[in-house]
Amino acid sequence: MRSSARRAARSWSPVGVSSPGTGRSSSDADASGRARTDHGVSAGRRRRGIPRPGPLAALASLRGNRPFQLLWVSNLFFFGGVWTQTLVLGWLAYEMTRSEFLVAVYTAVRLAPLLLGPLAGVLADAMDRVRLLLLACGWATTAVAIVALLASTGTLSYGALVVGGLAIGLAQSPSQPARAALVLELVGRRNLSNANALNSIAVTMTQVIGPALGGSMIAALGAPAAIWISTLWYLVSFALLLPLRRASRRAAAPVQGASVLRMITSGLRSIAGHWVAVSVLLVTLAANTLLWPVFQSFMPVFADQSLGLDAAGQGALLTCAGVGGLVGSVVIAALGDFRGKGALFVLGTMAWALCWAGFALAGTVGWAFVLMGMIGVFSAAFGVLQTTLLLMSTEPAVHGRALGLQELAIGIMPVASLVLGQIAEHVGVGATTFGAALLMVGCLLLIMARVPELLRFGAEPRDAAASTAAAADPAP
Repeated sequence: MRSSARRAARSWSPVGVSSPGTGRSSSDADASGRARTDHGVSAGRRRRGIPRPGPLAALASLRGNRPFQLLWVSNLFFFGGVWTQTLVLGWLAYEMTRSEFLVAVYTAVRLAPLLLGPLAGVLADAMDRVRLLLLACGWATTAVAIVALLASTGTLSYGALVVGGLAIGLAQSPSQPARAALVLELVGRRNLSNANALNSIAVTMTQVIGPALGGSMIAALGAPAAIWISTLWYLVSFALLLPLRRASRRAAAPVQGASVLRMITSGLRSIAGHWVAVSVLLVTLAANTLLWPVFQSFMPVFADQSLGLDAAGQGALLTCAGVGGLVGSVVIAALGDFRGKGALFVLGTMAWALCWAGFALAGTVGWAFVLMGMIGVFSAAFGVLQTTLLLMSTEPAVHGRALGLQELAIGIMPVASLVLGQIAEHVGVGATTFGAALLMVGCLLLIMARVPELLRFGAEPRDAAASTAAAADPAP
């Protein structure tokens, strides 16, 4: 096992992504050499105490990197469309049925493609990632346009809405591993944390603005027009991806049924040998079981029963969380390639859980708003660094499959929401949230005790190699 780990350490490349079973091109070697030089400069800069750049450090990944600029703006429009149509179609589902249960059914069907994470990861490793994103974005544009057409002609039924939600989910969820892995391909390892933070800023901005725009458009223009505008956002995202076809260095590989299963199993064996990666996935699973369902399901109940807020007050509470998330993401982006990513991930997630415990006990509106802002800030440490650490602690050949497992862990959230909802029916949302938050802290303490190297995981290439306990051949 140790000899295989040493071979993995020797073959580890700080940047660049090559297809499974293919050699590296000269441009990839040049990029890797530049990355090693950059790492040396960065380390020397730290040793000599030379300060990092000023306020523009938060934009490091965007400056002079045209491909990542295009991807970032494309993500901005894509997730703007996602959040807008999520609100509008959810509102339509309730208007059609007046049933909370049927709205939950629609939501569960829309999120069901999250369970395809392992297959999506295989596609992200085997196919050209830009072409995969173009396919997903084109699919989403078509699906949303069909729903908009049915809504405009008055022929949209609840069943058609559910099918449309599934089609949109099939475009959004399985494309996420390719979207996240492409970031490393475009910016390199040294800028990965900054780039992921900038992506988080884009998603958080659309999460704050998209629903507000969707609600305003429903009131001013009607639901069909709001869906058409969402379609336009997807179309712009698609157009911005087209120039990236020249930037991708990956060649598509044929994938058949047998090779898909082989790639999944070999990827699982490889990822299982990276204890940092396994621990990050466990934290993701715990957070989507215990914390995110509270935010997704319990906020209307907290606002009404615990704080006496109306719908506008609830919206302000959620906006406060969004602003906090933006602040946290900007701070992480400004830190750049900082040491101690693992420590910030674990301790930030623990602070996030403790803030939820405090929110569950908050008796006043003022404290609730303060704690919700802090929840947003610390959630950024979890949201940004879970992907960064997962990519840094695994070989490039299995990045897609690692991110596919992350998507699968996120997919537990709808089921967890139902379980926590049943518990809350008996003991209340406050007690349920407090217990879930303390259980999350317990999970983090256990992971810290079992995988202490997660806390020491930093910015240097040797950290990724050191996290390898065993290396399996990731090729299909």
